[in-house]
Amino acid sequence: MSPATSAPVESGANPAAPSTGGLLELNNVEVIYDDVILVLRGLSLNVPEGTIVALLGSNGAGKSTTLKAVSGLLPSEHGEVTDGGIVFDGADVTKLDPAERVRRGMSLCMEGRHVFEHLTVAENLIAGGYTQERGHVETDLAMVYDFFPRLGELTNQISGYLSGGEQQMLAIGRALMARPRLLMLDEPSLGLAPLLVTEIFGFIKRLNEERGLTVLVIEQNARRALEVADHAYIMEQGRIVLEGPAADLRENPDVKEFYLGLGEGGGRKSFRDVKHYKRRKRWL
Repeated sequence: MSPATSAPVESGANPAAPSTGGLLELNNVEVIYDDVILVLRGLSLNVPEGTIVALLGSNGAGKSTTLKAVSGLLPSEHGEVTDGGIVFDGADVTKLDPAERVRRGMSLCMEGRHVFEHLTVAENLIAGGYTQERGHVETDLAMVYDFFPRLGELTNQISGYLSGGEQQMLAIGRALMARPRLLMLDEPSLGLAPLLVTEIFGFIKRLNEERGLTVLVIEQNARRALEVADHAYIMEQGRIVLEGPAADLRENPDVKEFYLGLGEGGGRKSFRDVKHYKRRKRWL
């Protein structure tokens, strides 16, 4: 399930997305907020079907804006795609509303989980399947509970009382109720203890391997994301600065230096050292 391998690309300009064609393609997308704030600067990326693709970068790089552009949520924040296009399964979806994108097979887990805290676990999940026929609800609930047994134990629990890890499972489960072909995850490790982060990324890997689900995951935890991803992109200042097979990026000295905090020989660098070396990034 891995995309065609190639050496990592680094450039002062946005490199072109892989040319193999994908389930999701962003072609030179530009996003502006409030008519004046340019956030995405001609961004291109490709998510081949059946793969996990990671989009990495620091705060403010434009990662969440990318997912909002793909899922159609920009207008709610006074943003818009002003140039380029978004193609899903061969069709241009740049101007479609969010509900239609969900119907076509795109599902987003937003940063911070955003479960309906006053509803039970089961009610949250049922809400996630609003685009599906009613006859599918029981089957889809059984699928989610099979994948996340903990949710099955908590089916009647009010969601606001769940732990952070349980809420993240619920957010992913709710997204699965829409029967997506593409699952987008915005910072799934945010606010979780290390053991829970490992568990969540284990679920993501299983969804891909066992169900063939295509996943686009946004993460600041580069180490975890690169462990499960097939391909990865690194964003800075609204553009792609590196991309390639995840295994190659894990060994890339610049990625080790700037995103994994590792120096020569694999030793962890201090924050002061990393901050100093960031001034020497070749791609900026």
